Amino acid sequence: MSLPKVVLGGGLLAGLLAAPPAEARFGKRSESHETSKPVHEATAIGSDWDDDSKKDDENKNRSSKSKRTTLSSTDADYAFNSSASDDAVAVVLGALFELMFRGVGEAIASMGTHHGHDINAPDAQPQRNSLRHATPFSVRMGALVSPIRGGIGVDFNLGWEAQRFGMDLRLSRLTGTWDTSAYRNTRTLGEMHATYSPLVREELRLRVEAGVSTLDAPGRVYVAPSLGMSVEACLLGPLDVEGRLQMTPGPYQQLDARGGLALHLGGLMLRGGVRYLNLDSEVAPLGMPLGFTPEFGLGFVF
Repeated sequence: MSLPKVVLGGGLLAGLLAAPPAEARFGKRSESHETSKPVHEATAIGSDWDDDSKKDDENKNRSSKSKRTTLSSTDADYAFNSSASDDAVAVVLGALFELMFRGVGEAIASMGTHHGHDINAPDAQPQRNSLRHATPFSVRMGALVSPIRGGIGVDFNLGWEAQRFGMDLRLSRLTGTWDTSAYRNTRTLGEMHATYSPLVREELRLRVEAGVSTLDAPGRVYVAPSLGMSVEACLLGPLDVEGRLQMTPGPYQQLDARGGLALHLGGLMLRGGVRYLNLDSEVAPLGMPLGFTPEFGLGFVF
């Protein structure tokens, strides 16, 4: 073999031995590729963390939804309970008011000094428990309105009476207009009388009264002695006729007379009649001509 061939063959053999095989180099590249997988897997791990965070968010959302659902159901229950309780309170109050008004109506119908008399049979004798005007003890109260030309008068009375002795309190408010309706002139009349009934029967009561009367005028208050008398008599069944006279001799003069009819509906009375009032011109309300006026009102007698 010649020398050039020997040199060429030795070089090729040395090159083959020195160079790494192709598979070894490919294998190393695959190893480097495999070593890069964990980096990709780190990204996958990150995606798992995202999934975990998403799961946490979903759990939080579910819990919040459950809370909202619980709250909404609680609110609905509360609203239902509130409406039910309101309805129950309304029913209870309605029943109480009904019982109260019914009780008051029955008390008014069954009480009073004339409750034993039958309205449908006015000529019939009253029951034993109805002594009418001869009752051992009675309480009366009422209000009357007098529409006076140029003004108005309002009268309140309260009294109680035993077999013969009693008390009578009255308060009258007179309001008159002067020139125009914008200007009003008022007077307040008061009476406090002790009463004595010399004549007491089932169908009749006659009283004599004595006490003091007062007049409240602008800038001055008058107090004076007062005398009076009154009568109540059965006219037809529960219908009575009433009359009263009161006078003050001085230091101011007052004359107050009234008469009318009173319909007894148990303890309730409906009144109507005529009033005559006369006062000194110095103390009379300006713009209110006194004299005869109609009056009407209601009251209670027990």
